[in-house]
Amino acid sequence: MAEVNVTHVTEFILNGITDRPELQAPCFVVFLVIYLVTVLGNVGLISLIRMDARLHTPMYYFLSHLAFVDLCYSSAITPKMMVNFVVEHNTISFHACAIQLCCFLTFMITECFLLASMAYDRYVAICRPLHYSTLMSKRVCSQLVAVPYVYSFLVALFHTIITFCLTYCGPNVINHFYCDDLPLLALSCSDTHVKEVLIFAFAGFDMICSSSIVLTSYIFITTAILKIHSTQGRHKAISTCGSHMVAVTLFYGTLIFMYLQPQSSHSLDTDKMASVFYTVVIPMLNPLIYSLRNKEVKDASKKALEKGCETVKMLK
Repeated sequence: MAEVNVTHVTEFILNGITDRPELQAPCFVVFLVIYLVTVLGNVGLISLIRMDARLHTPMYYFLSHLAFVDLCYSSAITPKMMVNFVVEHNTISFHACAIQLCCFLTFMITECFLLASMAYDRYVAICRPLHYSTLMSKRVCSQLVAVPYVYSFLVALFHTIITFCLTYCGPNVINHFYCDDLPLLALSCSDTHVKEVLIFAFAGFDMICSSSIVLTSYIFITTAILKIHSTQGRHKAISTCGSHMVAVTLFYGTLIFMYLQPQSSHSLDTDKMASVFYTVVIPMLNPLIYSLRNKEVKDASKKALEKGCETVKMLK
């Protein structure tokens, strides 16, 4: 009986966003600027919330964790992606690829449920204001943050183990700019049907579950707002939800487009463009959305800036 020579993959090559040489340098500069804004924006927002006592409320507690998650999953993807613009072959080891996938999935799923927790917080604040301090106690807030982290890590670990237990013995070029499930499955020489079903099932469950919480919360919020007679009262209620609604629309809209589109129209090139948006652009936009649309954050930023200027003057 003839022996079959099977070579197992020990590293992958990430294809990146574009292979056009004239676009490499401009893309590197653009994504470097975006990443720096992302880091400064999210770190600044977290610092601001921690320093200003007026922002020590459940809403900003959730927002600080959202900023942390945005920072983490952007950092898991963007630096490695930028390497592709300055090297000929952007390789990543088998184990590093697994770690990147696990980190990315963990923080992406966490963001889904953090946005749901924030929607519930807005529901309680607007629909049950007299019971807000009881329903949104420190213990409840901690649970609404801890559960998404733990659940997301376990799901991400489960998916990562299954993906990297498959056999990779053929081409090792990933048609993507980071290690993601679908492009990795395209390289596997194992039967990937079960894994594909699990991706659809978990992605569907996570999005349906978290988006249902968001949708239900906003149905009650809308009903409560319509019952408010004063224009000023309505405007105030809407303004407390505006930033969150924009963040939810951007995040869930992109994920639904990417993961729940019909298999017949599924394209890895289309996935790349969607992935750039929610792994690179959204983490940069979220702190800007909450900073520009939220009066309390703007006031806290102004106060911190004035304090910083005073400190500089004293040092001079």
